[in-house]
Amino acid sequence: MKYATRLLLTILFFSIISFSIMILWVSKAIEHDSFTTIEKQMMEKADLCELSIREILARHDKETTKADPSAVVKDVLSVLKASGSEVRIYDDRLNLLGLAENGIIRYNGTPRIYNENLVNALKGNYAYTVTNQHLIYFAIPIQDKYYQTAYVFEIVEDISYFYDILDTIRTIFIIGAGGFLILITLSGLYIARKTTEPIKYLLSATEKFSRQQFDPVELNRKDELGMLAAGLNLMGMKLNEYIKYQKQFVSNVSHELKTPLAAIRGFSQYLYEGETEEQDLKKISFHLINESDRLTRLINELLILSQFDNATPDLNAGKEDLSELTGCVIHEMKASAEKRGISIKADLTTGVWVNVNKTLMSHAIANILENAIKYSHAEGHISVETYLDSATAVIKISDQGIGIKESELALVQERFYRAGNSNLVSGSGLGLSLCREIVQKFGGQLLIESKLGDGTSVSILLPLA
Repeated sequence: MKYATRLLLTILFFSIISFSIMILWVSKAIEHDSFTTIEKQMMEKADLCELSIREILARHDKETTKADPSAVVKDVLSVLKASGSEVRIYDDRLNLLGLAENGIIRYNGTPRIYNENLVNALKGNYAYTVTNQHLIYFAIPIQDKYYQTAYVFEIVEDISYFYDILDTIRTIFIIGAGGFLILITLSGLYIARKTTEPIKYLLSATEKFSRQQFDPVELNRKDELGMLAAGLNLMGMKLNEYIKYQKQFVSNVSHELKTPLAAIRGFSQYLYEGETEEQDLKKISFHLINESDRLTRLINELLILSQFDNATPDLNAGKEDLSELTGCVIHEMKASAEKRGISIKADLTTGVWVNVNKTLMSHAIANILENAIKYSHAEGHISVETYLDSATAVIKISDQGIGIKESELALVQERFYRAGNSNLVSGSGLGLSLCREIVQKFGGQLLIESKLGDGTSVSILLPLA
């Protein structure tokens, strides 16, 4: 996942969590405060109702020696019938004596009764219950002149308006949070883009450095990224100077070695051909000739690399049949393979045309095939094939040799690097590096697949002509 995407998702995640917590907390706080207000209002109403009922009881006590319950109920309902959407009055045995609904007095009916509510009221406490239908049943104990609970007066109120208001507030919060999340998303996209742009630029610079393209790194910032850019720029300049010095040194040394090496080779050849008696001296001369030839090949490869390094050489590219080039290389190297009992199987598709320099590309193919022969086991097999893959021409050379460690696959194309298991075979460590340079000059790439002990496959991919 890209850094910008991860940054945006992190911002959104914490924003959503924060808004969810805030909405939940605010909803609970509003619900608590609002319900406290409702409870307070009901308590005030209960006090007024209790006061009114006690006045009615006192009046009946004065008028008669014993208050008539039915008359008391009638007077209470007449006075307090509008105190709630429904009012009820019970005796001390919790028998329903009468009720009024929406201001209309009734003396019979089977309303829903919450006994626990009424039992608590009989104990002299206010008690209430809130139903799922958003109704509040508020029970009020009514004491007689002996301070005994003689009646329970109950008020039923519809408080659905409170829940409607709460739902409206939640909806407003959710819509506001959604809008804010959209704003946060747009802001996050902007921040992520502005944050990752310099990182992408620095990453691109490091990738160019890996390809030895040391363009100046300029980032007009005074923060840590600006300091990093300045450090990369300085490192690039130093690396560029070092690599130029190294390449120039190799080029100069290679040129200087050609003349004395040619003299050594010539004198060795003279001694080898002129010596007829001393066999040991003849062997030494033969060894010198072989070593001179090996060094000559190394110097020639270094000079080719030097040409690629110092300036773009005149490639003289032309339209060539890749299968024909490969066939010629196989024919030239077949004798070298047969000396070790190695067979080469060729499967060459005709008409694979590419724009290359015939000499350079033949040299690259020969280098890869020579490696396959050198690192194959005796009596082994090598397969060479050319084919078309979409708009790409492919040469694939596979052997059954010693293979390469996975950790070394990325290194074997570097100059002078040799795999750890290649010490038994002579080589300079420049072959694959030179092949890669040649292939890249013609817009292609070199791919290596290998497994230690199971052989190696090297593919050259080139654009079609």
